[in-house]
Amino acid sequence: MTKAQQKTLEREQKKAEKLKIELARCEELKKYEKEYDSYGLICGIDEVGRGPLAGPVVAGAVILPKDCDILYINDSKKLSEKKREELYDVIMQKAVAVGIGYASHERIDEINILQATYEAMREAISKLSVRPDILLNDAVTIPGVDIKQVPIIKGDAKSISIGAASIVAKVTRDRLMVEYDSVYPGYGFASNKGYGSAAHIKAIKEIGPCEIHRQSFIKNFI
Repeated sequence: MTKAQQKTLEREQKKAEKLKIELARCEELKKYEKEYDSYGLICGIDEVGRGPLAGPVVAGAVILPKDCDILYINDSKKLSEKKREELYDVIMQKAVAVGIGYASHERIDEINILQATYEAMREAISKLSVRPDILLNDAVTIPGVDIKQVPIIKGDAKSISIGAASIVAKVTRDRLMVEYDSVYPGYGFASNKGYGSAAHIKAIKEIGPCEIHRQSFIKNFI
């Protein structure tokens, strides 16, 4: 065997080992889905955008097929932007159903971020094309929902369904904030996505808030 062939073989062996590890990780992510399999359609729920100073909070609801073979799903915060975008397309293609809900900056100011988050989650559930039989939620129990719920602490890193919902919500919100950057220039929304970076806070102080800022979040800066 030549040195080039040896290197190729070693690369293939490393790829195979990494794939084996990822397959095992994904099986572990299906623990809750297997536990509640008897319920029927299982829907993961997660939100993105509770902390930013501007823009909406966005919730995702995702029902994956029982034989889901999508690799690399994880808590969206643990993935690169490129990987999230790739997984978003795969999830949208392979999911049984996807629902997305929004609560605007006005609604957040009106009823507070927690209640607005619940509203976004209820909207995401209502937009599913099929009704789920059970909800796996990231940490919360959603009021006003007549479907069995299982809150899971750090669920976006423990459940493949919740992880998928976190990716859908994150990509949806990030894309929206990039669009807002061209409508409201000067705040860096394309890069900070509305979160309170030093440059963002400086812009609020210097040029004042724009239409999509959450007044209840920025009162200490104006």
